[in-house]
Order: sequence, then C-alpha cells, then structure tokens
Amino acid sequence: MMKYKNKLILVFSVFFINYFLDRITKLLAIEYLKDNRDYRFLWDTVVLTFMENKGAFLGAGSEFPEFLKLTLFIIFPLVVCLLGLLYCIFMEKDKISVIIIVTIIAGGLANIQDRIFNDGKVTDFLNFGIGNLRTGVLNVADMSITFGAIALILYEIYKTKLENSENNGNN
Repeated sequence: MMKYKNKLILVFSVFFINYFLDRITKLLAIEYLKDNRDYRFLWDTVVLTFMENKGAFLGAGSEFPEFLKLTLFIIFPLVVCLLGLLYCIFMEKDKISVIIIVTIIAGGLANIQDRIFNDGKVTDFLNFGIGNLRTGVLNVADMSITFGAIALILYEIYKTKLENSENNGNN
C-alpha cells in the first residue's frame, strides 16, 4: 500500500508527463504543420498533418448542436476526469492501476483544454498506417487514452486470472 504523499507524487508525475507531452506536441504541430505541410516518415507509415477536430473520435458528433457538444465533449468528460483523479488519489490502492487510470485522465483533460480554449476544436496531427489501412488523425492525448484503456483492460484481466489462480491454489 502506497503512502499518501507517494501516491500524490505518482499521480501528479504521471499526469504531467502525459499532459505536457500532449501540450508540447500540439504546440509544435500548430507551429510547423498548420501551413498545410505534411511530413511523411518510414515509407508513409507515419504522417504528420494538421487538423482541427470539432467532434469526438474520428469527428463523430461534429455536427451536433453546440449545447450537446458542450455537454458531451466538455462538461461530462471533465466531471468524469475529476472524479477519476479523486478516485486515484483517495481510493485506488494498486499502483499500476493508478498509473494507467491517470494516463487516461491526463489525455482526456488535455483534449478538454483544447476544446475550451480552441473554439470547441481539438488539434490533431498524427496518422499511422500502411497503404490504405490507416488510423484517423489523432494526437498524443488520444494515444494516452487509447493505450491506457487497452492497458487497463489487459491489467484487469491479468489481475482477475491471478486472483482466480490464487483462490484455486488455496482450495
């Protein structure tokens, strides 16, 4: 079990690493990609291109009325992120779970900040793929959210299997 001070240091460290990586890369994208230049690397498997997304994942909901976008893309996620931070600080005892959940939250709050200060738009600039098989254009916050969610699912499966094997060993 982590001491409270150590947990706070862990939460804020993980948060700021994810959050600032996203902020810095978005500022670089605005500075160097906004003039519509694309940069292609590794035989076009990585493409840097500037976009502003008014919707959620892959632009979903971009045509929603402003009140609905405000509610679904700013207010609700902000409440969930803040509650998640409180949960990690005061309730969650598993260090790995804290790291994973805070990674997801940092990505969420970084994108919420974009929406608040950029007229409801999120800056996206990363595209991955091979040939016609490509991701949508995304950002570092999206990767924190996505990889964090995948890691959380896999970690929960691992913990469940570990608990089941321990319980079966005790019977």
